Parts: sequence; C-alpha cells; structure tokens
Amino acid sequence: MMKESLVKAYSTQANAEWYSAYLYLAMCSHADSLGLKGFANWLYVQYQEEMAHGNHMYQYIAERGEKAIFSAIEKPEKVEWASLTEMFEQVLEHEQKVTGLINDIATLSKNENDHASYNFIQWYVDEQVEEESSADEILSTLKFVKEDPVAVYNMDKEFQARVFVDPFANAK
Repeated sequence: MMKESLVKAYSTQANAEWYSAYLYLAMCSHADSLGLKGFANWLYVQYQEEMAHGNHMYQYIAERGEKAIFSAIEKPEKVEWASLTEMFEQVLEHEQKVTGLINDIATLSKNENDHASYNFIQWYVDEQVEEESSADEILSTLKFVKEDPVAVYNMDKEFQARVFVDPFANAK
C-alpha cells in the first residue's frame, strides 16, 4: 500500500516518461526526414526506453496494490529543429528536467518513510546520471565539430548500431 501522495507522484512520473517518449519520437521523425537514419535510430531507442520507464512505473504502482492516475499526454511543443545542436540542447535540457522530477520523487518517498518506493526510485536516480551524460557527450561533440558534414556522417553511422535493451526484461 502506498500513500496517496506517492501514488499521485509515481503516476505523474509515468505520464512524464510517456511524454518523454512522445518527444523523442518527434525528434526521431525529424531526424528521419533529414535522412539521418543513425540519429533517428538513437532517438527511437530513447523513445523505447522512455516507454519502458513509464510502463515500469505503472507496473510498480499496480504491484503496490494501487490504481494509477492517468492524464493526457501533451504534444511536444517543437517538431522541427534548426540544427542537431539545437535538438540535443533540448534533449539535455529535457533530461535535466526529468532528473529534477525523479529527485523530487526520491525526496517524497524518503519523507513519506516508504522504503520500498525510495529503493525503487534509486534505479531512476542512477539512470538519469547516464541519460544526462549521454546527451551532454553528444551535444559537446556536435558543438566541437560545428556540425561538420563528415563528422555528422560518422556520428550518424555510429548511432545506427545502437539497440534497445529492455532494462526490466528480467523483472518480475
């Protein structure tokens, strides 16, 4: 059993994860329209990860014997970006926002003395370090190479190899 404040917070976060998926799918579509199949693939894998995160949050709520609270998923404000740098600036900014949301849930879980929820959210705390680092690395590279076509081509080829690995495949 979870306190109502935690059910609401985890439900809101599940919705935020699904919004993130929606945002990354919009970015994927934009990259695809530019013929950047590798960037599109990288963003599609992000979409898959965010969907898995939202589903995992939902399953956690249900496992605790609670009913998730669903709300509308807003459409992304942007569907086109002037450059890859601009797109990945938004990726990093978005991941920093998600980190704040996750940290708020960790604090709430701790304050509500819900050790199971606090333990559960720690995976996401660690995941956000990886998400921000990855986005920052790509953004730094794009800024460094000044989106030189050869460098972008090489990055695009590299990103084609990225595959989705469900982090919860072995979870019960």
